[in-house]
Amino acid sequence: MRAVPDRQAASIEFLSRAGRIPLPLASFEAPPQRQGGDCDVLAATQRPQDAQAALRNELAQGLMQQQAQISPKFLYDARGCALFEQITQLNEYYPTRTEAAIMAQHEVGMAEAMSGCQVLIELGAGNCEKVRRLCRTVAPQQFVGVDIAVEFLQQAVARLGQDFPQMTARAVAADFTADWHLPPDVPQCRRELFYPGSSIGNFDTQQALHMLKHMHSLLNGDGGLLIGIDLPKSLPVLIAAYDDEQGVTAEFNLNVLSHVNRLLGSDFKPQDWEHEACFDPRHSRIEMHLRARHAVMVCWPQGVRYFAQGETIHTENSYKYPLSDFLSMLRAAGFGTTNVWTDERQWFAVIHAHA
Repeated sequence: MRAVPDRQAASIEFLSRAGRIPLPLASFEAPPQRQGGDCDVLAATQRPQDAQAALRNELAQGLMQQQAQISPKFLYDARGCALFEQITQLNEYYPTRTEAAIMAQHEVGMAEAMSGCQVLIELGAGNCEKVRRLCRTVAPQQFVGVDIAVEFLQQAVARLGQDFPQMTARAVAADFTADWHLPPDVPQCRRELFYPGSSIGNFDTQQALHMLKHMHSLLNGDGGLLIGIDLPKSLPVLIAAYDDEQGVTAEFNLNVLSHVNRLLGSDFKPQDWEHEACFDPRHSRIEMHLRARHAVMVCWPQGVRYFAQGETIHTENSYKYPLSDFLSMLRAAGFGTTNVWTDERQWFAVIHAHA
């Protein structure tokens, strides 16, 4: 886990993690610089001066909605990232280890589906650990890691480049939830996108479809997408994964209030709130909320919100797509033939979709 050097950096430099939301901020461009062996790193330039103001405005608008909400990207300050690392090790949290087992069992088939790949592009690359298996089996000429956590990403890509010296490794800081673009010198042909962790499930269906369409446009009709999705399963299994007995997920969810306080200047008191995870069968999604233990008034510069006892703040969704529904979404986004691999319990799927 990266140590964030100061509170300001902790407040604005969010780290993405498997199975949770990638972190949408503005994209950045900069000339390449050398860092660590043969790793070409595209370092981020200074963020727009109004970035913090935009974040404060987003938070304030979300809190003033009839159903108050905080974007799940704000779950991932430095402490949130450390807590999520703990979550992935919990017995109840099946997605990380289930996806890893599928990729290990079917690595040959996945490599065949991605045969001829020249550029492997991981979205939400984080520590670049998941992609290592593909770097070995697919053997791309170039790897591009895309994420918002610039310093963390640079370090991870540099290590990857040192471990795979035959492969050019590059880091790109970008908001890949928007209509971002790769640097112009990234080869156009035989691109393969890798988006693991079922992070696509953190977006509503229209947002997810828009992202998939943009991913398809990046492939220029020549390549594919390897993506992980969490599938529907029994309610006790789902609830336990998002409300574990040790209370780590509850601590993770409550921690967002401290992060919001730093960003917005608000006066949330975590002890006034409790974690809640529930399943919405109509939308086939897990929802995480923070529920007020009693009537609460929250203030911030130029804003105030009264919460009645039992009123909630919506902090995260995690859609559990039926496989047939997600395959239809891929077709609607322009993708062609697909290969699907699942675990024996049908809890998780890894899908390769050809452009």
